[in-house]
Amino acid sequence: MKILMFGRGVISTLYGWALEKAGNEVDFYVRPGRAADFGSSVDVDIRDGRASSKRKPVQENWPITLREDLEPDHDYDLIIVSVNHDQLDSAVDFLQPRVGGATILIFNNVWADPAAAISRLPREQVTWGFPGGGGGFDVTTLHGGFVKSIFLGDIDGSSRTDRHRVVRELFTDAEFSISDIADFRSWLWFHFILDAGIMVGWLRMGSFDALVRSRPALKEVVRLIREMIPVLTAKGGTSRFGAAAARFIPASVIGFAMQKLLTGDNLFTFIMTQAQNTGHNNYKAQADYPRDVLADARRLGVAVPRLEANEPAFR
Repeated sequence: MKILMFGRGVISTLYGWALEKAGNEVDFYVRPGRAADFGSSVDVDIRDGRASSKRKPVQENWPITLREDLEPDHDYDLIIVSVNHDQLDSAVDFLQPRVGGATILIFNNVWADPAAAISRLPREQVTWGFPGGGGGFDVTTLHGGFVKSIFLGDIDGSSRTDRHRVVRELFTDAEFSISDIADFRSWLWFHFILDAGIMVGWLRMGSFDALVRSRPALKEVVRLIREMIPVLTAKGGTSRFGAAAARFIPASVIGFAMQKLLTGDNLFTFIMTQAQNTGHNNYKAQADYPRDVLADARRLGVAVPRLEANEPAFR
């Protein structure tokens, strides 16, 4: 399959590497003038979670192909869009006249209504997913990794299309496992709230390490997530199992479980540590999540006193 990764960010580079190694042709679209900045290769220092739970270390210099233009009559089969949630509008604006016959995989956090966010694209050509990886760049070296599973979801019947099935086969052929999500809109919004809670704790404590080593701080993260769930439902989402657990299981119990997970010798902890060490999750990226949830809470009239009390940390 001929694949265009939109941008040369962390997720695009991680999954572009994996898909090319699986036998696909992978290029990267970058803004005009950026190809010279990025160079013709990436130094990869990652952990590949497909191989085993022990994570397979990969260190290599990977040659890549960058392009600074995209003609409407291109021959790409698939365009994978993985951008910051606040950059999705501009990505859609750019792609709208350049979709051609390609399938578009939206592969990132979304806090807007997903169907509305991509309404300028042909809906029948859009599929939805979410990665299981992360990390950051240290100058020219990518540090991070990904787990075996990715998430593919349904929004307005998108999972019932042939294009969705082709994307599913692409990732399974590349030895990823698929977690299928029926109500992907609600899943995305709940994931966004999870990130918002964690990022408030991160900002308050000053680092990811300090957050995960403080059980009181993690307990407060759980309380923040619990408080934000009504914002999800006010937006039209459905509170499902994960949200129910966050609401009814004692915060101390969930905080204890989070601490065990986030301080253990596992790939998720490694990925988060690399993101911290490389500065990938900078202040703006961290602050945008709780700031956007708070803005919607105020717009919808949902009381979030804990989030408002923490506003100085992410203002």
